[in-house]
Amino acid sequence: MKLPRDVSGAELVRAPGRVGYIATRTTGSHVRLTTQYPSQHHVTVPAHDPLKVGTLAAILSEVATHLAIDRNDLVDRLFHD
Repeated sequence: MKLPRDVSGAELVRAPGRVGYIATRTTGSHVRLTTQYPSQHHVTVPAHDPLKVGTLAAILSEVATHLAIDRNDLVDRLFHD
């Protein structure tokens, strides 16, 4: 599945709330998201508009790995519901 090409950092900060991540810190133009499920995990999202595709792919891969799901399933949950 192709990744969306026009996702902003602000949109990506809101989307992981669907899988349990919340914004816990903002420093400059970066937002740190944290989850406690299944264990504590942090991921940093740059607040750029739009995000580069490689940056988006890396962030989504890191979240999918932590949640032990396929990245395509994560993309469906975040952007197609």
